[in-house]
Amino acid sequence: MGDRRIALVTGASKGIGAAIAAGLARDGFDLWINYRSNHGAAEQVKKIVEQIGRQCRLLPFNVADPEAAQDVLYPLLEEETPDILVNNAGCTRDMLMIWMNQQDWQDVLSVTLDGFFQITKGVIKGMLRKRAGRVINIVSTSGQSGMPGQVNYSTAKAGLIGATKALAAEVAKRNILVNAVSPGFIETEMTKDVPQDQVLPLIPLQRFGTVEEVADVVRFLCSDRASYITGQVIGVNGGIYM
Repeated sequence: MGDRRIALVTGASKGIGAAIAAGLARDGFDLWINYRSNHGAAEQVKKIVEQIGRQCRLLPFNVADPEAAQDVLYPLLEEETPDILVNNAGCTRDMLMIWMNQQDWQDVLSVTLDGFFQITKGVIKGMLRKRAGRVINIVSTSGQSGMPGQVNYSTAKAGLIGATKALAAEVAKRNILVNAVSPGFIETEMTKDVPQDQVLPLIPLQRFGTVEEVADVVRFLCSDRASYITGQVIGVNGGIYM
């Protein structure tokens, strides 16, 4: 493996993904940062990673687009294999199912599930050769308990939970650990319009979580201290789902 350790984080230009990238840089990983189109935000994350003293490579492409993954990511995978893969890219199109159109359904499933497939299939090949690696999938309480107005998102995240468990069983013999981290209500752009007065009474800890609190669990799962944990879904949700 040498001294250089690489972590690939998808959807990492802001929010939870950006916090995970910064946290893994602090733990000594060089970063490959995937994002779709927010170049300014991605450059900010790159700057933070480099200030910490690690290298950072930006990989702008839509994870749902197989050709883009082949063009941008796969040539790098010929040369190097990330030690860590964090599948964080996701999107929402919230509305009641009766008003949801085919595109609203397809977009959310494509980013979460097709994205997982494209990226993980590419990375896992090298991990199997090295007989080492960690894959962390960022899911959601919505995929565990269901959430009205999020039939598409709940479906996508529940699917990713199933994929986590199946892949964990497939690759455990090669010392590759696959887990999911499941955030509840976290202070991000995605939750800025959530009516807190209605939601807070439902959360036993009576507050939203921070992106760092999610990132810290990912960092733990990427560390040597988590060497006997695989196929698990770890909630970071203030107790809203137990």
